Amino acid sequence: MKVSIIGGGGLVGSCAAFALQCGGLAREIALLDVNADLAGGQALDLLHGGPSTADQIISSGSYEHIPDSDIICITAGLRRKPDESRLDLINRNVDLFLTILDSIKKVGYKKDAIVFVVSNPVDILTYLASTRLDLPTSRVIGLGTQLDTIRFRALIAQHCQLPPTQVKALILGEHGDSMVPIWSAASVNGLPLEKFPGWNPNAANDLFTRTKGSGAEVIKKKGGAGFAVGIAIRDVIDAIILDSHQILPISSIQNGCFDIRDVALSVPTVVGRNGVEATYQLDLWPKEIQALRRSGTVLRETLGTVLNRVGRS
Repeated sequence: MKVSIIGGGGLVGSCAAFALQCGGLAREIALLDVNADLAGGQALDLLHGGPSTADQIISSGSYEHIPDSDIICITAGLRRKPDESRLDLINRNVDLFLTILDSIKKVGYKKDAIVFVVSNPVDILTYLASTRLDLPTSRVIGLGTQLDTIRFRALIAQHCQLPPTQVKALILGEHGDSMVPIWSAASVNGLPLEKFPGWNPNAANDLFTRTKGSGAEVIKKKGGAGFAVGIAIRDVIDAIILDSHQILPISSIQNGCFDIRDVALSVPTVVGRNGVEATYQLDLWPKEIQALRRSGTVLRETLGTVLNRVGRS
């Protein structure tokens, strides 16, 4: 399968490409970027590592790669300016994203392609892509809270001195301030997390607070997140390539799960070759369900503001 990464010259896009190269499942990885030299340099750097990773085709360029791509991963985005409001940043990224969608539509794409949105605000942009591209909504997905979820698991494991791969926990809802930790399902290799030494409600609150601020923490220390988001992107793309039907917290337009409709956010989602294969309305704690619905309401308000400015199509 061919994966094209729009914004592949940047930190997130190039880290995603490196993660996919190390994973070895994608047959072809194409890096697309408005800065052609940067994308070309990233592709050349990856190409040099090919003999020790996998037999893949690594290339760079522009939208000429889109028509034969199986997965179109959009990572391009703008950073917040000093003193810029959240809504102003959202509007700038929405405008950039709409130009990207127009370019994709102009060159054409496979009828069974999957568009995978990583750019922020990911839930808003996933909704826009779903409503503006001629694809089934199941084939337009967003990274959603997959990154938040693996950050969450990593911090829990560090706190409890547990193997990270054995810690299971979910964050659902918005990739943003209204995200929801699902403590009711948190476990370590099948055992309840709350039974492990050192676990208490204060620890839970502190770990979730740190998870919500992880992006800002990484930006402050090194300028931007790359490695973990690249791994999170690979988690989703590998599930598509392998048609593994893995349950991941990715974003897609909801049509009744947890009584949430007409907004894109993350719920437990079965991911396979068709994108969203199914969603699960699990038996969560009542307060978790309420928080998830509240997250949908928050997103719906922002989405309404965006749609009032740009229209629905």
